[in-house]
Amino acid sequence: MGGCVGRYWGDSHNRGSARNGGRGGRNEPLKKDRPKWKSDYPMTEGQLRSKRDEFWDTAPAFEGRKEIWDALKAAAVALECNDHELAQAIVDGASITLPHGTLTECYDELGNRYQLPVYCLAPPVNLISECSDEDRSDSPEPPVASKKEFQLKVRLSTGKDVRLNTSMADTIGQLKKQLQAQEDIDVLQQRWFFSGKLLTDRTRLQDTKIQKDFVIQVIVNSQVLGAPKPSPITTPSSPKSQ
Repeated sequence: MGGCVGRYWGDSHNRGSARNGGRGGRNEPLKKDRPKWKSDYPMTEGQLRSKRDEFWDTAPAFEGRKEIWDALKAAAVALECNDHELAQAIVDGASITLPHGTLTECYDELGNRYQLPVYCLAPPVNLISECSDEDRSDSPEPPVASKKEFQLKVRLSTGKDVRLNTSMADTIGQLKKQLQAQEDIDVLQQRWFFSGKLLTDRTRLQDTKIQKDFVIQVIVNSQVLGAPKPSPITTPSSPKSQ
């Protein structure tokens, strides 16, 4: 795994400034098409998740700025969930330049070069599903995990890390309410992702196969887009005379 990351990053920074030229480099809008690729071996969802986690945990140790890495991760998650508008907003908000319209090669405003491997942008065509939706619907409800509590690490799209007291039996809907009470973020503005998948309110932590040292990504819509939606009870005031 380390060798794979090394091939992407061995000489990336040395060529970054020359090809991009900082803010003046060519910039294309983010393409909607996700890359299609085939793994050297059939890969399970858990293996893909581990491969991605390893990359995101080690990438900031190479070249580049951590805040840009965080933005690229949030954009990659949004893009895989078919939220192209949100992904483009994240890229624009972080002043990331895309010479080819993809996250496989991009630059920050200082000219630093960033490359994302395809496995962080889309699952392989030969991905093995560990549990299909049909099997899940036909089988009885899984036993609810014990209420043994632990601290779950949640990373907001603003870059802030938050820890929530939870158990494997808790649902995402319950955790959204806890995050609202702790950070004053409305549940309607929260979108929870793990391993590139959007987590629904009824999903229990035990269903995500998350472990205690893993991190869940939470995209906060109003903060990412920079313009919170107006309250439905607020009426605009009449303009004052000049």
